[in-house]
Amino acid sequence: MGVNPQQLIAWRREFHQFPETGWCEFLTTTKLAQYLSEMGFEVRLGKQIINPEFVRGRQQAVVDVGLKRAIERGADQNWLEKMDGYTGCVAIFDSGRAGNTVALRFDIDCVNVQETALEDHLPNKLGFRSQNDGFMHACGHDGHMAIGLGVAQWIADNQAQLNGKIKLVFQPAEEGVRGAAAIAASGIIDDADYFAASHLSFCADSGTIIANPKKFLCTTKMDIRYQGKPAHAGAAPHLGRNALLAAAHAVTQLHGISRHGDGMTRINVGVLKAGEGRNVIPTTAEVQLEVRGENAEINQYMVDQVLQIAKGIAISFDVNYETEIMGEAVDLDNDAELVELISELAQKETGVAQVAPTYSFNGSEDATILGRRVQQHGGKAIYFIVGADRTAGHHQAEFDFDEQQLLTGVNLYTALLQRLNA
Repeated sequence: MGVNPQQLIAWRREFHQFPETGWCEFLTTTKLAQYLSEMGFEVRLGKQIINPEFVRGRQQAVVDVGLKRAIERGADQNWLEKMDGYTGCVAIFDSGRAGNTVALRFDIDCVNVQETALEDHLPNKLGFRSQNDGFMHACGHDGHMAIGLGVAQWIADNQAQLNGKIKLVFQPAEEGVRGAAAIAASGIIDDADYFAASHLSFCADSGTIIANPKKFLCTTKMDIRYQGKPAHAGAAPHLGRNALLAAAHAVTQLHGISRHGDGMTRINVGVLKAGEGRNVIPTTAEVQLEVRGENAEINQYMVDQVLQIAKGIAISFDVNYETEIMGEAVDLDNDAELVELISELAQKETGVAQVAPTYSFNGSEDATILGRRVQQHGGKAIYFIVGADRTAGHHQAEFDFDEQQLLTGVNLYTALLQRLNA
């Protein structure tokens, strides 16, 4: 039994209206949990799927605002209680018969972008634009959730023909690569024989599947916080310890880190916040940065350099400091068996015109943490791209994508399950 493409579009448009940023996807999670429960899945939430020790970049004040907004929008209280403050869910199908355990991952968070007001923007024309000011599904995760629900519906309709177990992971906080580590550390997919994840559009147009993207960059997102000592800037500046000046020097030194000769490296300081007033020696400063590396060793080199600079600056300016990891992702080499299988299945899919063998991703995605976790436990993993025409680049206010490709995504996953779980 196939999946209704109009239902996929309806799900996508529903989620598009209520975007929620990472670790705040409360309404989103309750909706997903309700749909999946009604389809007959066991739904796990909260600390069943999240190891709090490995949660990255979760700010309680932001979470509290997100939870309040979700409650005001009618989020189901029963599901909220089961979540225990942590978003995301895992739907489990157990056939009761011997077979492979397959985990599929779909991300659920949005981007902090104000959606365009242009009249010809499809969500504006058809009335499904974001209802949360300052937040937008500008990366296609609304489509990923629709694909995940489509796969779930297909499993529910075809369960008599399936063996083994299937786990559908609806992951929070992909943006900023903050969510996957906590799910991986929970052990929820440690028994998976196979893992698959994908992204809509990105670098590929409608009708194209990229079966084996490469060069996923390892990354570490970090905050450095300096704590100085206040003093009157006119009467007694010598009594102060200037955290702003320390941070400013840190920024210039960070961007001067020597690049590694064995592979690609990146560093960017994206935010510098400091000070309390123009006549006060600044006591606080925060540097928000990221490093990337072509592999784990090179990325760790960049992290080590950052930590050395952060410490050295603190000593030089006689200020206190702390560092915190806010997000992370690793590199991933797709397993050849799954690359060949996805390529074969894509060539048989009517919505696919070409299968591109590879593409240099040159970015970071924390699904790699989940894929690597499965590989470390003896399983196999793949991350692929489902092409979709787009009206603007990802994370832009005018972003929209070809909704007809939702069915292509569902069909590829269900074809994969027919091979691995039939």
